[in-house]
Amino acid sequence: MSNGRVGHDPRRPVYVISVAASIVAAHPRTLRIYEDEGLICPARTPTNIRLYSDEDIRRLTWIRHLTRERGVNLAGIRLLFELEERLGARILEALYDEGTRRRAAEEAAAGDGTPAADAGLIRQDDLQRTFANNPTSRLARQRR
Repeated sequence: MSNGRVGHDPRRPVYVISVAASIVAAHPRTLRIYEDEGLICPARTPTNIRLYSDEDIRRLTWIRHLTRERGVNLAGIRLLFELEERLGARILEALYDEGTRRRAAEEAAAGDGTPAADAGLIRQDDLQRTFANNPTSRLARQRR
């Protein structure tokens, strides 16, 4: 969510909860729930006001996408984020890109522009392919 400013640090907390909520089209209470679930950890001022960074906003955007578009529950999102952190890879972005390309190819093959039935699902083969391509994953080490 970089705005192109010189010297802009995406980790610097600058957005109060109401602004962050409006950016990701959510209610501030929803952001508090995400925090209670351990999905996000905003910085706090000395007076205990939550401040969100651009990286937090990016993470909130992913949470919203996964819950609304993909139907993943909060426990599943927590697992996906933990996997991403352990592997040090952008798994979710890779899955999103693969899914988008596959969906476009399936729609083009159908020729009528009708979306594929499983277009919003994260497939197991997508996960395996993503992990197999990451040299730090156990699946990639097993294939060697």
